[in-house]
Amino acid sequence: MTVGLGLAGCTAARPSATTDPAAARQAIVQVLTTQTAAWNRGDIPGFMEGYWKSDSLVFIGRKGPTYGWQPTMANYQKNYPDAAAMGQLDFSGLRVTLVAPTAAQVVGHWHLARPATLGDLQGYFLLVLRQIDGRWVVVADHTN
Repeated sequence: MTVGLGLAGCTAARPSATTDPAAARQAIVQVLTTQTAAWNRGDIPGFMEGYWKSDSLVFIGRKGPTYGWQPTMANYQKNYPDAAAMGQLDFSGLRVTLVAPTAAQVVGHWHLARPATLGDLQGYFLLVLRQIDGRWVVVADHTN
């Protein structure tokens, strides 16, 4: 399905103006909430706004790693060509762990409710997020 992350090549992060862990967790959950809303309105480019727009982004799925924001978006567009294929996305069981003031991991479950002819999809993910230029973004996504 979605989501891919990695720490390699993420040296561009700068410290946050605030190091409040609760605020960081809330901002990270908001990234995922915004992604879900974009996905559910059929907006893959909007969904991709939650990802680091870099050639160093990594998404690891069934077929192995994909590097880069543009190739990741192209894969989503190929695999989910229309609203029916995209279905309605839901994330659950989110566990957000700050590993540094500007780095976090999120483990969770994803589910796509789709028409019976296509069948629902679901799995688990591990995301790595970094705060880069004041914004939390997914830098690595391992989704099964």
